Amino acid sequence: MNIQSLSVVVPGGCPNACKFCVSKLHRDDYANQIDRNLRFRDLYERDYMERLQFARDNGCNTLILTGDGEPICNPDFLTDFAGWNARISAPFRWIELQTSGVTLGDEKLRWLRNTVRVSTIALSLSNVFSDEGNRAYNGTPERLQVNIAALCAEIKRYDFNLRLCLNLTDVYDGRTAEEIFARCRELQADQVTARVLYDVESAFSPEIHEWIVAHRAGGKAVADIQEHIRGTGRKLEKLPFGTVRYAVGDLSCVLDADCMSTSEDAAAIRYLILRPNCKLYTKWDERGSLLF
Repeated sequence: MNIQSLSVVVPGGCPNACKFCVSKLHRDDYANQIDRNLRFRDLYERDYMERLQFARDNGCNTLILTGDGEPICNPDFLTDFAGWNARISAPFRWIELQTSGVTLGDEKLRWLRNTVRVSTIALSLSNVFSDEGNRAYNGTPERLQVNIAALCAEIKRYDFNLRLCLNLTDVYDGRTAEEIFARCRELQADQVTARVLYDVESAFSPEIHEWIVAHRAGGKAVADIQEHIRGTGRKLEKLPFGTVRYAVGDLSCVLDADCMSTSEDAAAIRYLILRPNCKLYTKWDERGSLLF
C-alpha cells in the first residue's frame, strides 16, 4: 500500500469561520472516542496507537496534525498524541502541523518544537499580502487577527520548516506570480503550496458554493502561478498522487488542484485520515471510505 501521509484529525472547535470551509459541514459526524469516552480510555488509546502503527507498517512516513477545526486549540490532545506516538514501535519522525496561525505564539511554538516534535508549520492563508484581508476571508475574530509577518518570523526563529499554503482566492487575481512568490520569500517561507479552492455542490451547501464561485481565483491567476512554477522552476520529483514538486529558486513549490483527494486515477492513497473515533478513512468527505 503506497500512502503519502497520515492526517490526524485533532478534535476541538475553531475560532475561525472561513467562508470556503467545507470541513465544518462534517463536524461532529464522527464519535469522539479518544477524547470523550473516558470509561474505555485505555481501550481506545490502544486502538489509536494500532492505527498509527498500521500507517507506519504500510510505508507512511509523514504525519499531519490537522482537523475540522484549529488543531492548536486542543493542546491536551496534542500532548497525549506525542505520548502515543512515542510508544509505538516505529514512531513518526516527520510531523507537520496545519494551522491558520490563530493563537499561535512563542509559548506554543516552543511546546510544539520540544514536546510534540513538530518539524514543519503549514500556515494556511487566504491573503498573503494583508493581515486584515486574511482575517476577513478566514472569518477570524478581530482580537485574534494573525500578524502574518511577525508569526512567520517567530516560526523561523524556532527553526521550523515554514510552508505557506495559499488558498487561491480572488485576491490573487490582481497579482502576478512574481509578486506572490516574492512575498513568500519576504516571509522566509521554505515551501509554498498553491491550493485551488475545493468547491461543493450547490445542493449540498449553497452558501459555501456561492462564496467559492464568487471569490475563488480565476483561471488566469491559477494558470499564471502554474506557468511560473513550471517555467522558472526545476522539476524535482513526482509525488505519489501525481502532482510534481518544483524548486523555484530557494522555494519548494506545488500547485494542489485536488486538496480533498477526489481523483480516482492516483495509484497511491494520498491520505489516510485518523479520526477521533480511532478509525482510518481514505476520503475527507466520504464516511464509506472507512479502511480500518
